[in-house]
Amino acid sequence: MIEARHLRVLRAVARTGSFSAAARELGCTQPAVSQQMKSLEQSAGTPLLVRTGRETRLTEAGEALVRHAAGILAGLTAAEEEVAAIAGLRAGRVRLVSFPSASSALVPAAVAAMRADHPGARVSLVEAQPPRSAEMVREGECEIALAYRYADPAGAAGEEYEWEDLVVRPLLTDRLVGLVPEDHHLARAEGVDLKELAGESWIGGCPRCRSHLVTICEKAGFTPRIDFATDDYPAVVGLVGAGLGVAVLSELAIESVRPRGVRTVRISPEVRREVVALTLPDLARVPAVAAMLDRLSATARR
Repeated sequence: MIEARHLRVLRAVARTGSFSAAARELGCTQPAVSQQMKSLEQSAGTPLLVRTGRETRLTEAGEALVRHAAGILAGLTAAEEEVAAIAGLRAGRVRLVSFPSASSALVPAAVAAMRADHPGARVSLVEAQPPRSAEMVREGECEIALAYRYADPAGAAGEEYEWEDLVVRPLLTDRLVGLVPEDHHLARAEGVDLKELAGESWIGGCPRCRSHLVTICEKAGFTPRIDFATDDYPAVVGLVGAGLGVAVLSELAIESVRPRGVRTVRISPEVRREVVALTLPDLARVPAVAAMLDRLSATARR
C-alpha cells in the first residue's frame, strides 16, 4: 500500500534531484530516504527512480506518481485539518430528531447553548416519534434522537430491550396529568381516578400515546371512547378547552402551551414516562455529539 510519507519523500527527491538533497530538505538521513524509496517501489511494483552517478531521475511511473501525489497530499492535508477542526469543536455536525413536546421544551435552549459555546458546530432538527426516531439513529439519518418510554408496567412491555444496542442518556421523568374543561365537575378535584372518567369523550394523541391511553384505561376497568385523535398537542388542549372531551397529556407538553379553558388534574394510578437522548456508542465519542448531549442534560436539569 502506498503511504503518504513515502509520497512526500518522492516529491522531495524529484524536486531536489538527489537522495542527499532530499534528506537535507526533509531533515532526515540519506539512508532513511533510500529505505523509504525502496519501500515505495515495492508497493508500486515497478521502479520509480533511476540513479546514474550523482543524478537521480524519475521513470515514467515515477513521473505519474509525482503528478498524482500533489493532489493526494493536498487532499490529505485538507482532511487532517477538517478532522482537527471537528475534534476541536471548531466544526462538526449534529442532526437531532425529537418528538414534538421535547422539540419545544428542551431543544431550543440546548441548541442555543451549543451554538453559544461552539459556534462552528452545525445543529439541525427534524421530528419523529419513537420507535421511528431510534431507527433513524441506527440507519445513520441522525446522530441523536430524543425519545421516551413509559415507566409504568402498562406501557413498558418490551421497551427495556428496544434500546439495548444504543447509548441511553436519561434526561428527565415526565409525569402525565389529566386535562378536563374548566367547567367540568372534576375540574377542581385534588386528584381523579381514571375510572371516574370512564364515560367521557376522549381526545387521543399520537398513535403510541393512544395505545398507551387505551392500556392504562383498560387496566382501570374501562375502554376509552376516543372521538378525536391528533399528534398536535396544542390541538388536544384546544379540543378539551372547547368542552369536546378529556385527555391525558404529559407535563412537558403542557409546559410549552398556554392552556385556555382547561384544568389539569392529578390522575391515579400515576403514570410517568422517561425522556432520554439516544445515540450509537461510536457517535457518543464524537466531540460535537458529546457536547450536544451535555447541553441537553443541562437543559433538562433546569
